Amino acid sequence: MYHPIKILIADDHEIYRKGFRALLKNEREVTIVGEAENGRELVDLAAMLQPDIIITDIKMPVMDGIQAAKTIREKYPDIRVMAISMYNEDNLVIDMLEAGARGYLLKNTKKAEVVQAVKDVFEGRTYYCHDTSERLIRMIAENKYIPYRYHSQPNFSRKEIEIMILICKQYTNKEIASALNLSSRTIEGYREKIQEKTESRNSIGIVIYAIRHNYFQL
Repeated sequence: MYHPIKILIADDHEIYRKGFRALLKNEREVTIVGEAENGRELVDLAAMLQPDIIITDIKMPVMDGIQAAKTIREKYPDIRVMAISMYNEDNLVIDMLEAGARGYLLKNTKKAEVVQAVKDVFEGRTYYCHDTSERLIRMIAENKYIPYRYHSQPNFSRKEIEIMILICKQYTNKEIASALNLSSRTIEGYREKIQEKTESRNSIGIVIYAIRHNYFQL
């Protein structure tokens, strides 16, 4: 039997919480099970409601989203946390992701992207909006952020590393297939395996992983 993804939201502005609930009310794949107005209440509701996904603002009273995410990661590691904020500042992105958030969205994100992000994080991947992804690549290149700190490192075959590098060079599947004398279908299979191992949804996630782990240098 199908069950929608249970979401708990946290924001100190009631108008935003209500707007977020209205935004997703007709989506069959997700359901909002609760609302918190600060980080302390978020931690308490997480224990009570056991949601699949938490979407939290960062700057909140009593306890901010960063500390709440750390507490939830330690106490309830099966609950996945996503940040949603008006701000895309380097220090906030780093602090939130270091706290254990698996995604970062801006509050001007459209409904379709919110739903896709929730589904990706629920399935064990990470999701960063476009602007945040660009910031992450720059911060990783400058060694300001070390992702995957809490994850064991997968083993890659020589061919997977070769394809990962070509992805970083912005080769398409067809171009990679031509360069390696393989079929496009074979490259698609390799790409899926690489995305699974790096817990990435798309090429940007693979690039972030490859730069951080020295498979590719800018």
